[in-house]
Amino acid sequence: MIAVIDYGAGNIQSVNKALKHIGCDVCVTRDKDVILKADGAVLPGVGSFGDTMDTMNSYGIKNTVIEYIDSGKPFLGICLGLQLLFPKSEESPEAKGLGIFEGDIIKIPSDNGLKIPHIGWNSLDIKKKDGIFRGIEDNPYVYFVHSYYLKAKDSAIVAAQTQYGAVVDAAVERDNIIATQFHPEKSGETGLKMLKNFADIVNGR
Repeated sequence: MIAVIDYGAGNIQSVNKALKHIGCDVCVTRDKDVILKADGAVLPGVGSFGDTMDTMNSYGIKNTVIEYIDSGKPFLGICLGLQLLFPKSEESPEAKGLGIFEGDIIKIPSDNGLKIPHIGWNSLDIKKKDGIFRGIEDNPYVYFVHSYYLKAKDSAIVAAQTQYGAVVDAAVERDNIIATQFHPEKSGETGLKMLKNFADIVNGR
């Protein structure tokens, strides 16, 4: 069973529907025991870094997510769910993230005529051909919705990048943790293939 962690994010149901579409046993929950017993967990995200951390703290989800990640079981963060893995964001300087990885969450530069937020399809430069990118064609197009982007401190965790006013670290991967700035659940057949790869990891395939 894959737990989709519920803290009120706007894209939870689209993630839930996509996982069900590819045949996964899914539960949308904020219950600590259910999350920790799950075989895999997904942290989706749309919204403000600071407001989300406040909500996660109020529900006790922050510590549950850290405990789940420490268990070594497969974990997938999506969009804001990637950014929350880092210590802080320019969007909410006083808020403390999960601090799983080191890096900076930075506002996309607006001095080059690009629209902010970045909404639409961009190609990926895949750095790691395993994990959720196993069997994915080179330079696939995926769907983004974001105003802030990751610059990881350790390039070894970067699994994919894209360009939008800056070099965007669009996916990270280390041990049991995978996270994407883009939305695989909104990225057509390519995105569904990535979610299927995650499900295979959860099932030990």
